[in-house]
Parts: sequence; structure tokens; C-alpha cells
Amino acid sequence: MADVITPMMQQYQRLRGSVPADVLLLFRLGDFYELFFEDAKEAAGLLNVALTKRNGVPMCGVPYHAAQNYIAKLIKAGKRVAICDQTSEPQPGRIVTRDITQIISAGTVSELGLLEAKRSNYLGAIYEHESASPARSVFGFAYADLTTGEFRLMQLRTQGGLADELARVGPSEILVSEEQREVFASIKHALAHDSYAFLPEQATFTLCEHFKTKSLDGFGCAEMPAAIGAAGAIIHYLKHQLSRKIDHLSSLRCESASDHVVLDAATQINLDLVESRGARDTSLLAVLDRTVTPMGGRKLRSWILQPLRDLHELNCRQQMIADLLHESDLLGSLRSALKSIRDVERAAGRLSQASGNARDLVTLKNSLQQIPELKRELGKLIERINFGRANSSAEAGVLATTKPSEGGSPATFSQEQSTRLPLQTQFHQSLANRLQGEIAEMPELAAKLQGAVMDDAPLALKEGGIFRDGFDAQLDELRNASRDGKNWINALQEREIAATGIKSLKVRFNSVFGYFIEITKSNLANVPTHYTRKQTTVGGERFITPELKEMEAKILGADERARNLEYSLFQKLREETLTELGPLQKTAIAIATLDAICSLAETARLFHYCRPQLDESLRLTICDGRHPVLDQNLVEEKFVPNDTELDGEKLRLAIITGPNMAGKSTYIRQVALIVLMAQIGSFVPATSAEIGLVDRIFTRVGASDDLSRGQSTFMVEMNETANIVNNATERSLIILDEIGRGTSTFDGLSIAWSVAEFLHDKIKARTLFATHYHELTKLAVERKGVVNFNVAVREWNEQIIFLRKIIPGGADKSYGIQVARLAGLPREILDRAKDILAHLENPNGAVVHGKSKRKRSAQNLPQSQKPQLDLL
Repeated sequence: MADVITPMMQQYQRLRGSVPADVLLLFRLGDFYELFFEDAKEAAGLLNVALTKRNGVPMCGVPYHAAQNYIAKLIKAGKRVAICDQTSEPQPGRIVTRDITQIISAGTVSELGLLEAKRSNYLGAIYEHESASPARSVFGFAYADLTTGEFRLMQLRTQGGLADELARVGPSEILVSEEQREVFASIKHALAHDSYAFLPEQATFTLCEHFKTKSLDGFGCAEMPAAIGAAGAIIHYLKHQLSRKIDHLSSLRCESASDHVVLDAATQINLDLVESRGARDTSLLAVLDRTVTPMGGRKLRSWILQPLRDLHELNCRQQMIADLLHESDLLGSLRSALKSIRDVERAAGRLSQASGNARDLVTLKNSLQQIPELKRELGKLIERINFGRANSSAEAGVLATTKPSEGGSPATFSQEQSTRLPLQTQFHQSLANRLQGEIAEMPELAAKLQGAVMDDAPLALKEGGIFRDGFDAQLDELRNASRDGKNWINALQEREIAATGIKSLKVRFNSVFGYFIEITKSNLANVPTHYTRKQTTVGGERFITPELKEMEAKILGADERARNLEYSLFQKLREETLTELGPLQKTAIAIATLDAICSLAETARLFHYCRPQLDESLRLTICDGRHPVLDQNLVEEKFVPNDTELDGEKLRLAIITGPNMAGKSTYIRQVALIVLMAQIGSFVPATSAEIGLVDRIFTRVGASDDLSRGQSTFMVEMNETANIVNNATERSLIILDEIGRGTSTFDGLSIAWSVAEFLHDKIKARTLFATHYHELTKLAVERKGVVNFNVAVREWNEQIIFLRKIIPGGADKSYGIQVARLAGLPREILDRAKDILAHLENPNGAVVHGKSKRKRSAQNLPQSQKPQLDLL
């Protein structure tokens, strides 16, 4: 068999053997990418293309120009793809040289068409490390976004905490040690990688070699062996298995859970933070995201999933939003300037990986040209802020020395200015000043790119048309030679028409024969003798002449040399651009932050949000709070605002009762979302709010079977409840929407009662507990920190009207039958349910049926066991 293998197939097999077995190899053949053998069999089904055979070899192919769409399908199917391109021009008698130019996986995609603009694409790695002293396991988690250069790591104590972080980050691909494949078998998108790459000693060497440092002390992670193992594995995988150039991963950020509000996986889903479970996008991100750059969209998403606990930074964000609202004209001009800035972050990342093209340079050029205007508008904001503060300080000094009899009122002044002009010393350098300093203009690079790259530069790098005339003298000379030659060709056509008298004579070109003279059949008799026949076609014949072939060599030679020169000029310009990689990345991060702040300010302006007062207390006071999503999306009715008052001591646990559909779940979710918004630095949908910072937000809302893990509804509910009681602190915010409804009434009530007591007595966290167990309202008598609320309803003609208002006190009944009527249950069922309910509520009394005589009344009715509840 070996003697019949063609040189091309030998080349294929050599390249196929250089990539891992699970990688599909796309092999460039002319205008197609071909797959062979087992790769072809697998890909044909995934891509829905025909599987054929040639010389007994299974194969399938996709057009080169449409390859990106097919690659996207393979990546979404969980496959890794190696791209093998031609690295030389076809020449008669010689095989085209080919090489693998890149290996693409879900976590390392760099093509913009395969990415979501406003969502980061992370490659993650996880590693379990057994520490000797004390003897326990810790979990390391690292993740990197190759499109932007972001690289972070953290160490966690429990596998549950790791699961929460995985849910927050959402890596497209996760590396695990081959030795720990079974430990992490339940994790999606996991890919086993060399075990030794995860070993902390090897990983430390890998990271130090990459960052060119002697130790990892400067990154703050030297004492985090599990996290180092995960981070080192990412670098090893990218460098050695994917052969990526990753110089743009230039720093490593160490994250700590104590810096942020912890949101477990259930909370992220229950609150619909960045994705909603319905067909419409009704997530918190959807209603807050008014960013105008991809970078800003990604930044806002990360803020929502990782709220802050840093009071200083939150106040800085709030103050800048307040300043923008006060200077609304500058808010508009800043957003207008931001609209012209493209994705600098990803353009720089692609260029640094050698996967970038001329359009990435155009992106940088256009964005750098807009930055001076952006900085001018930001400078105007800073000037007005400073001017306003200088005036307010002077006025405050005058008011402080004014006698009360003269009408001075320092207290009133302070109240009016609190949202606009807090003391500069309180926040040190303002966020606006900080961003102004971090956004770099880079005029030299902008001018160089402007003079070099065409505005409509092509995607392909080896087809020319990238650079402007006048950028390079040698390139201009080659282009002029080509243009002169083509002008000579046009002149030749006119001369030959005149000399032969054949008016239909044409000088044409194709890639096979080069330039030729085409003459129709009716004029063949007039062909001069010095023409040499080259080809016969259906409509006539094609000829060449010595002088035409001589000029063809000059033209094609000039074109080829020009293309090669442009490619080398592009590589040189790319390297020169990347000398500014650090400033470009820093500028992109600052622009993303500015865009996110402007987005929050614009939302606050449109929907009349207020600035919440943040502090380190346990207070949670919200006046006229509104659900941020429903407030923007309700059409049929106006949203009814509600107050919240918890202080961690006298009002620690609020028990909320009321009928289904009345708004209990909406209310408690609303409080959680307002707190979360406050801790990303946003204004909130309320008249006023005072919020003591929380360390975690827990939600136990709804439940469903987890069939994949063999867990019932009740088991899922208990797991979530156990997570809360085992991890909450007095600084946490807990949202509970029913506990115990997945089991019998008395079991459920007993568990709910016990959990409520534990949260009040032991954890002392601020808690909102919505329930249909009205018996729980008795806790308010026994515990001083428990308070009862209910959702107001009104009855009218056996129907109920939901008022959506939270009022003090417990509900007297659940109105379940009335809600069932709204759902459309048949009248017969509803009447029977009323009879049973009346009997259960009054087991020793007669059931009154009115005038109707229904045999149904004689049926056996269930016996009430309500006296058992007195045991509680």
C-alpha cells in the first residue's frame, strides 16, 4: 500500500500525525478544505456534506471562502479543528508546501465571526491539590480570554465553590488533569490534558518562563499551589499543543472571594442576571446594557456577575454616574464619541496572536483617531466637576459662617448636594480623572496607520491591496510597473483592432493561460500569421504573441513581487504596532469602564433611578423600590413600587404571605436585584435606598427535577437550602421563595419553620421569606427580629384583584380557588373544591350548600388534622 501513496497524501499523513487524534484536520487543496479518512466520516455528518471516496480514501470538503461557517459548526459540536494552509504558490511538477497555521478550539477562537461581541470567550483550567498541612483538598481555577489578553486565577476551598465560579465565568473549554478526569467527570466542556503540566512545581516554572520573572510573588499567588497548577496548564496547552503565540497574556490577576459578592450558580439562574429562561431576553443585563462598544458590553456583564464589596470603588462609580446625570449634555457627547470606537481589545489580541489581518489595523486606526475627541469630552466633564466642587466649597464656607438669623441652612445645602458633590477628599482621585489618565492617545501610531493602511483593506493578507500609494517607494514602483503594463495591454488591443480590422478582438486574462488574444470564429480568416494559436473554444480561438508574453511576464512578476512585499510590510507594521500592546490594552480597559459607566448613567436617566447610600451597616431600606426588569417591560399595567425595611437586628427576617400571582416572588427578587445593582455601583429603581454591603446573595426560588443527577424536586430544594444555611453569614442577603412544598404539608412546614428559626437565631442574615405556610407568621410573636408582611388583595364578586402592594401583617387566606378560576379550571371542580375547603376549615360544622341540591354534598369529605399544627 505504501508504494501507491501519493506525495500529497504522504504530506497529509505527516501533518495529521503532528496533531492530537481528537483534532479534525482541514487540509487546503486549491479552493477547498478537504478532510480524509476518519476525520471525513465524522465531519460529513456534523456539517451535512457529502462523504465521497477517491482511490478508496473517504473524503469530504468545504469551499475555502465559506470555511468559517463550517468551522463554527464543528466548534459548536465540541470539536477542535486544525487548519492546514498552502504556504507556497502552485508550480508545475512540484508539490505545494503546506503547514498547520492554527488549531482552533472552543476556548481559543479568535475569528470575530465565531464570537459574541459582548461576551468574553474563556479557556479555563481546574485542578485539585492535596495540601499536607493542614490535610485538605483545595481547588484551583484559572481562566484566560485569548481575544483580549485577560488572565486570572483563584483558589477555592470546596468543589461547590468551584462550581459557582464555573457558572459565573462560563468557560467554553475547560482543561483538567488526565489523572483527575474522574474527579471532574460531571463538568461540561472538560478536556483532559497532560498531568505533569498541572503539577505546581512544573506550572510555576511554566509561568515564570512565560512572564520572564524569577518568582510569582509579584502576582500575589505564590502560596496558591492549586491555582498555579491550573494557570500553568493553560500556558502549557496554548504554547505546546496549540502552538499559539501568547505574548499578549502579559499579566496574571489573582482573585479573592472576599473582594466580591459571591453569587452561587442557583442565584445566577434564579435572578436571570445575564440570561433569561424565557424566549424573550428579560435578564438584568438586557435592561441595563446600553453600552455602545463591545468592550463596554463585556465589562458590564462581568460587573453584574461579580459585584463589588469595595465601598470606595463603588462610591467612585456612583459619583461619576451622578456627575454624568448632572451634565447630561456631556453624557450624550461621550456616548456619541464612544460609538465610533471599535473593539480595540480584540483587534490587539488578534494581531498579537499572528491571526490578525489588515482590518484589525483599520480597527485600531479608526479607534485611535476617535480617542482625542473622547478625551476632550471627558476633560470637559472633569473641568465642570472641579468647577462645581470649588464653588460648592466656597458656598459651604460662607454658609458655615452665616448666622441662623441671616437665613443660613447648612443642613439643607448638604442634603441637596449629597448626590452631586461629595467631598473630593472622600474619594481621593475621581474615577473620571483616573480614566482620563489611563486612556492613551498614541498620535504617532494613529498617524502611521492612517498613512499606511487602506480604509477598505481586504481580509486576505497575500492578495495585495492593503497599503496606500506613497507608503513604500518599492511598492509604488512595482504597482506603477503593473499599471503601465496593463495600460500597454489596453493600447495593444486598440492597435491590433486597427491592424487586423477585427472589431470584436479582445485581449483577456485568466489564471491558467495568462494574457491572450481572443477572436471569434467568424473572424478567424483575418488572423495575422504571427499569432500563435493557444486554445480553441466553443465561440472561437485564443492566440498569443511574443510581445504579449513578454509584457505578461513583467506584469505578473510585478504583481507577485508587490503581493509578497505587501505581506512582509504588513508583518513589519504589525510588529511595530504591537510595541504599543501594553498601552492599547490599558486604554481598551479604561474605555470599557467608561462605556459601562455611561450605560448605567443613561439607564438611570431614562428610568429615574436614585443614588443608593452605601455603608458597612446591616441596614436595608428601600423606598418605592421597583423591579428593574418589569419596570421597563410591563405593558398591560403600571408597576406598583414597594418599600423594604430590614436592619439586621429589630427587623431581620421578613415573612411574606399572600396568594399566588399576587407578586411575592417578584417583590423578593426585586430586593435582591436592587442590592446587586447597588453593589456594581449603579443607581437603583427606587425613590431612595440605604444599603449595607452584603457579602453573598442567596436565592431559593422555585424548583424542578434534576433528572441528569437523579434528584427529585424536593432534593434539589433541600440541596439549595443546605447551601444557604451552611455558607451564609450575618452580612448575607437571603431570598427564600417557599421551602418544603415538595413534600407532605407537615414535613414541609416543619422544615420551613426550623430553617426560619435557624436563619434568625444563628446566622442573623437579612432574609426575605415568601411562603404559603401562614402558620409561620406566629414566629413574629416568638422572635423579636421577625416581621410579617402580606401582599394586599381585594375580593369582588368571588373574584380577587391583586393590588401588588406589600403591607404589614400576615395574610388571612391564600385565595387558591380564586387563582384556579383565573387559570380556567371548570366550574364543577371549583365548586367541589369550595365544599372541601369549607369542611377542612370547619370540620365540626355543617357545610352550607345554598339552594342547590347536589348529591356531591353527601360524598365523604377529607378529615382535617389542623389541630396537629398546635404542636408547633
